[in-house]
Amino acid sequence: MSTHSSHPLSTAARHLSAVDSLTTPIVCTATYTFASSDELRDHFEGRVRRHEYGRYGNPTVRAAEERLAALDGAGDAALFGSGMAAITSALFALSKKGDHVVITADGYRRTRSFVTNLLARFGVEHTVVAAGDAGAVAAAIDARTRVVLAESPTNPYLRVLDLPALAEAKKKFPRAKILIDATFATPENQKPLAQGADLVIHSCTKYLGGHNDLLAGVVSGDAGLVSVVREARDVLGGVLDPHAAYLLLRGLKTLSLRVARQNASALELARWLESQRAVERVYYPGLASHPDHDVAARLMSGFGGVVSFVLRADLEGTARALDQCRLAILAPSLGGVETLIEQPAIMSYYGLAPEERAALGIRDGLVRLSVGVEDVEEIRADLARVIEEVRRGL
Repeated sequence: MSTHSSHPLSTAARHLSAVDSLTTPIVCTATYTFASSDELRDHFEGRVRRHEYGRYGNPTVRAAEERLAALDGAGDAALFGSGMAAITSALFALSKKGDHVVITADGYRRTRSFVTNLLARFGVEHTVVAAGDAGAVAAAIDARTRVVLAESPTNPYLRVLDLPALAEAKKKFPRAKILIDATFATPENQKPLAQGADLVIHSCTKYLGGHNDLLAGVVSGDAGLVSVVREARDVLGGVLDPHAAYLLLRGLKTLSLRVARQNASALELARWLESQRAVERVYYPGLASHPDHDVAARLMSGFGGVVSFVLRADLEGTARALDQCRLAILAPSLGGVETLIEQPAIMSYYGLAPEERAALGIRDGLVRLSVGVEDVEEIRADLARVIEEVRRGL
């Protein structure tokens, strides 16, 4: 039995309280020391909570994990070095050879590629179903299914899944876990865990960090389930650097302010775009024309800061139109304070042939707009340049 009583706080707590800092300090270390062999034994036998080695945890990272768990209404959260590290580690942790994964078609192509290619090489089968259709997703679940993975809203068409309906249908297969990538929603706009999801994943690179200056991902949910995913992280090594955790904590302080502004601006811009003759179709859950508007209105408190739309232009015409932007920046990613715009056909899907892009629903005139925090009238004026270029070609 340990007799060391001179350290009432864990090592992690001592690190974070030692300098009385208002902001969470960056604990930059790869390893941690032990005051005695008794403390070492206490750690391994669970009598004290502290850190041992950087791949297994860090006080700065842990502070961010606790904040994210609170935002999602989760028992615990595990942070990773990127959103993809979070998704792939969770899938590795929850599936094995002979198991089955259900994934929706509309979503991040790297996630879909991991399931349909890499995970398949390990003997995990999959079914790809239409996004936004909870009935179709539920119908694809069977006794072999261990994971149902969906984005909500999806990328790039912003389909919103009826989670309570899916959770109810899934009760026949209790071994299957529902994983929702809620990056586009953020905890400010939706709480998937309260609506039936087992785990929630965010690419913290996007809205949670909010400044386009970090890479991170998180898995939140029941503490027991998160511990299984964390164990996979400890083996696979996709850990988050404490500097990035510090930046993430900084970004989280303004999350509600940023998201509220982006929600309001995106809805205003979506309505305006829908009135433009040069725009064939607008995809935004806040519009009555969106196929999942009723579901989104019921499950979301805000509709997000991404607006997708199709211009009445071909591949080159759309590219020329986006080149007219002076405020919106041509760049991948989303969720930061800057307004970003991209043409998926020549950004995320550049290497694919036209017929391959068409098969994935990526049209030549498709544009994805990530609304920043700039004045909405300035963003609208910038988009007006895009619209005018398309109108000249009609």
